[in-house]
Amino acid sequence: MAQFDVAVVGLGVLGSGAAYYAAKKGAKVIGFEQFELGHVRGASHDTSRIVRTSNFAPEYVKLAKSAYEDWAELARSLDSQNVPYELLDSQEVKRRWPQFDIPDNVQTVFTADSGIAHAAKTVGTLQSLARSHGAILKENTPVDRVTPQAGGGVVIQTPKSRFTAGKVILATDAWINKLLAPLSVHIPVSVMQEQVTYYKPTDASAYEADKLPVWIWQGEHCFYGFPCYGEPTIKAGRDFSNNFMTPEQRTFVHSPQLLEQLTGFMKGFMPDEHRQPLRTITCQYTITPDRQFIISPLENYPDIIVGLGAAHAFKFAPAFGRALAELAVDGQTKEDVSKFGIPRAATNASKL
Repeated sequence: MAQFDVAVVGLGVLGSGAAYYAAKKGAKVIGFEQFELGHVRGASHDTSRIVRTSNFAPEYVKLAKSAYEDWAELARSLDSQNVPYELLDSQEVKRRWPQFDIPDNVQTVFTADSGIAHAAKTVGTLQSLARSHGAILKENTPVDRVTPQAGGGVVIQTPKSRFTAGKVILATDAWINKLLAPLSVHIPVSVMQEQVTYYKPTDASAYEADKLPVWIWQGEHCFYGFPCYGEPTIKAGRDFSNNFMTPEQRTFVHSPQLLEQLTGFMKGFMPDEHRQPLRTITCQYTITPDRQFIISPLENYPDIIVGLGAAHAFKFAPAFGRALAELAVDGQTKEDVSKFGIPRAATNASKL
């Protein structure tokens, strides 16, 4: 059997990041992806993701600041020493960005360091960097079973081969419990199909990134959106629509009702009489209890480390992957992941 220091199962953005940082630390790394690299069946595809340091809890702000330092290493263009913000009333929002129509009773938090990460390019870059440091990444290679060994380490079984590794990182998102079930471990997760829509504005020049920020609306429902990015369209979606399913049940067909709801919201929030939806694409959410991250070894199987991002981890991806790699290679991480253990109960809330 081929032997490795670290094996990574699942090569979306979190697993690819873990493979890169583990290989960068000098570990002998192998990664497994059940589909082709860059596939659209999970949560790491399409173009844009919001990147920001403002967040809903201190532990996420701290991790976001670390992530910004890691984004800087990847992009050589970010600086995250502070988290400056402004509290704006509706009139100031309209003055700066007349594209928005904000109700008078709404307060807005603006962070100038927010931005956009290209999802597919980020994943591809992390995979290329992992390979440049010697990692072996195997696509179209599902893992059937991971078996901890009494003397330490884990055996990884694929349909054609067996491998051993000192540590295994499971970044398998919606498929996590398939690998945990033989170990009598179950992580309570909910899976749903979500969707985003690309709209063609009447005047695309008014929605360029230098004229419009990324935005998130927190009301009865949570909506979010992007300026024009790589094409003359704006992208918007609703977070957490309770469209529950399993990966096997996923249709990839968008919901007309959710599209109608989103379009109705956009008409009031960003009025544009002649704006039309051009296309709607779906993605997969895997939700942990309270939508908390999981960055943790299994209690009874410490050589197996779980990484789940609860459908809001892309902005943290470099730091998230690095933390997984540090746990696998060093046995500890410099990040405070004390609140990101294996969950025991479930509630849901928007965490964009």
